[in-house]
Amino acid sequence: MIGTIKPQYNDIHFSGHESFPCRTLWLKKGYDFIKSNGNFYADDAVVTLGVGKNMVSAIRYWYKVFGFNSEKFGWIADYLFDNDNGKDKYLEDLGTLWLLHFLIVYYNDATLYNMVFAMFQKERRVFDREHIIKFVKRKLTEVQKETAFNENTVKRDVGALLQNYCLPKKPQSNDEYSTLLLDLDLIRQTDKIDKHNEQNNFDYYFNIEGKRKVTDEIFLFAVIVANEDNSQVIDYEILQEIGLIFCMTDLETIDMLKNLSEKYPEYLSYADHAGIRNLSILKELKPIEILNNYYDAKN
Repeated sequence: MIGTIKPQYNDIHFSGHESFPCRTLWLKKGYDFIKSNGNFYADDAVVTLGVGKNMVSAIRYWYKVFGFNSEKFGWIADYLFDNDNGKDKYLEDLGTLWLLHFLIVYYNDATLYNMVFAMFQKERRVFDREHIIKFVKRKLTEVQKETAFNENTVKRDVGALLQNYCLPKKPQSNDEYSTLLLDLDLIRQTDKIDKHNEQNNFDYYFNIEGKRKVTDEIFLFAVIVANEDNSQVIDYEILQEIGLIFCMTDLETIDMLKNLSEKYPEYLSYADHAGIRNLSILKELKPIEILNNYYDAKN
């Protein structure tokens, strides 16, 4: 059985970022701070990290929601940020950004990211902030978790998410260009110029057609990580959900699976017989091996 792509409603988390999006260097800063036995709750954390008190809380929050405090994904923090052997300490590689995007959606400690990319995107490609807020309220009400909904809290969460992914139209400072996931170009603001264009009647849209292409190995990493029970055959519906996390169309997802099967024929076999599609795992391939294949090829 494949791992869960969609939220688990018994553990819902909104806010914690103090309305700050994640800055590009904050994850490395948080990693170094923790490795030096720093305590985010200590009085001297502000001085050591060189940021304000609210930013200390934000750095702690972002480091946590990417899964780097967890047993499951903590090793990736060492893999990326270690001062001696880190593969991409300063997050300069686009593949690393795709990896981080997958982690925040899949790890699901920041509930909104999973809801937006794995669920909301199915309903709307163009949207306003209010559409997301109403969607969250409806989904929580459907599972009788409406007490977890606070409109102001979710509104701040939506604001931070959009800042993480969407280029600012009227930036107040250069800091607005330093948010972590901007270069993925997954969400754009509309111009609202052409009144006959339906897309321009809304503020934002998922940039399905014009986005950057996810790296082969990062997509494969996502498939293997999500296959928590080591199923030998993964149904296409699940692969489609993984594709959705990366804002991929069905055609892009199928092309990716074909390409990976050709690239890793010892490990994978994609089949499409009489409209039944699936991916067979022929041989164990560990997540760290997939990442090594990607980063080693860059050197």
